Amino acid sequence: MLAVCVLLLAGSAGCGTSSAHGGRNGRSASPVGKVLEGTDKEGSHLRQVDKKHAPEVGIEVQPDTGDSWDVRLTLHHFRFSAAGSRARPVAGHGYARLYVDGRLVSPLRTTGYRLPARLVPRGTHHVTARLYADDGTVWAVKGEPVESTADITSSDPQPSGTPSGTPGGTPGAADPTGTARPSGTRGGTSDGASTETASMSASGIGLRTERRGSPDHVEEAS
Repeated sequence: MLAVCVLLLAGSAGCGTSSAHGGRNGRSASPVGKVLEGTDKEGSHLRQVDKKHAPEVGIEVQPDTGDSWDVRLTLHHFRFSAAGSRARPVAGHGYARLYVDGRLVSPLRTTGYRLPARLVPRGTHHVTARLYADDGTVWAVKGEPVESTADITSSDPQPSGTPSGTPGGTPGAADPTGTARPSGTRGGTSDGASTETASMSASGIGLRTERRGSPDHVEEAS
């Protein structure tokens, strides 16, 4: 009789141990990646993951009709979480933040965004997309945030019916015409290579070592 009781207790303990390791509904309760002491320039800690399965992002920015620029993201090993998702990290999930010259423009949960021309006045600007987990940590590879940057150049508008080069319009006003070129990506699958091409997209995923700007909130555009 004593032997039977011992077996039952051991079996019960074994089931409890299995549940603890498997987590609820059999899911692993192990943490996702490793949270580093380092942060991005906004103070968000980096969540480092293995490069083989790390999320990747590319960015493309083109002049759009009206006073705006069309921003498009290309994602690999990454899916946007629904708004209101629990603030816990899930591998390959989260959201993006869009920056212009290091200043936060808006969080993104979709691959498309219309960037108002008023946020990119005349001159060259750096438009960056960076990936975050739902708990606010930054997805990172080898200590660098997973992000991609495209350079765009905005010029003065040409009034309707006014030949190019003829004075007119509002001095200093921005117009979404000009050029956009990739400035490289960081945190993807390339070993430290920057992507520099003459095309309008920054679809290649690389590891960019140069860091520009100091992000600070300006406004959240919708």
